[in-house]
Amino acid sequence: MDVQSISELDPAERRALFERDAGLEEIRDDVAEIVHRVREEGDVALREYCRKFDDVEVGNFDITDEAERAYESIDDDVREAIETAADNIRGFHQRQVREDWSYETEGRELGRRFYPLDSAGVYAPGGTAAYPSSALMGIVPAKAAGVDHVVAVTPPAEQINPVTLAAIHAGGADAVYQVGGAQAISAMAYGTESIDSVDVIVGPGNRWVTAAKAEVRGDVKIDMLAGPSEVLVLADGTADPERLAAEMVAQAEHDPHAAVVTVTDDEDLAAAVAEEIDAQAGERDREEIIRDALDNEASGVFVARSMSEAALFADQFAPEHIYVEADDEDALLDRIENYGSAFLGPYSPVAAGDYASGTNHVLPTDAQARLASGLSVDTFVRSATVQRLSEDGLSELRETITTLADREGLEAHAHSVDVRFEK
Repeated sequence: MDVQSISELDPAERRALFERDAGLEEIRDDVAEIVHRVREEGDVALREYCRKFDDVEVGNFDITDEAERAYESIDDDVREAIETAADNIRGFHQRQVREDWSYETEGRELGRRFYPLDSAGVYAPGGTAAYPSSALMGIVPAKAAGVDHVVAVTPPAEQINPVTLAAIHAGGADAVYQVGGAQAISAMAYGTESIDSVDVIVGPGNRWVTAAKAEVRGDVKIDMLAGPSEVLVLADGTADPERLAAEMVAQAEHDPHAAVVTVTDDEDLAAAVAEEIDAQAGERDREEIIRDALDNEASGVFVARSMSEAALFADQFAPEHIYVEADDEDALLDRIENYGSAFLGPYSPVAAGDYASGTNHVLPTDAQARLASGLSVDTFVRSATVQRLSEDGLSELRETITTLADREGLEAHAHSVDVRFEK
């Protein structure tokens, strides 16, 4: 892997790094057709797409009982790992639950109340790599938020990954269905004969899933439009190149389009990291995917003229994950605001957050960390404001309200206040 200098990047190279996208436009029309057909034809269209895309004849979509059996049948050590991860995720997300609040001032009682959504749909990916961890990351926060009915979907197969099914059950899903891709998103958004519609859809997936979420957004709430995985490794000369390379390679194995970056002010460290990346990639089972990710335009090892320039680069990159290993990680992170989740110090690999530390791994990609947050309890909650004014409180505001209403030409608004003092 070549080492590049940040100061020598040309405009096209900077755009490739800082203006990443999920590649949705080229499949938007095809996805729109899938979404429309499922909305109109229900289970008939779902079964057709299961045959076409998954090469599976699906009879009963509901596999809730199968998920429970999978939980009971998997190895004890795997079940224990799932439960430990679920407990940690639950503990972190329960602390996010908001309490209603109110205060009183000058005859006005004002407050905010929070209500969980009635239902949620969680997409648990399948395919070349199944992700039981993603099932937990969607289901557990929804339950922590108080969502009454949580649905999970996962792509059909002759043998669906039993660990994924076990994780879905352990997370607390109320119903589980075997359907994947854009068709699964449409089914959860609009409902079919077998699958009820939900209020919010969450969870990572391939670009067909992401494009479908974009298509149904507005008719149903979604978490985000997430693209391939990303990590930015920020390090000074005190860091260990073997660990830094391991972080790069770990995220690269997700997807050939993953964005994996190291930035440092130490040229020797950069060269050592690049060498380590090449060595470690050759030792991994998913070497081909890893090398494709390392070679894409959004990946690389970069040298900054200072750690201030390195931090500015990281902030512009706005990564899904940022791993910081330096003499003072906190001071570096204090310079950065745009990231999905931060991992500080040599014993905080991104894999900890991917699986079991408790934070959520469903995070904004494609530089959307500048605008959006990761999946949380807030994703499954709506709020409303409440107020009660006393006679004195309204009297105090009367002139302010009527003056503004008159200026807006809304005379009836002003009258609705005045009438209370004219009896």
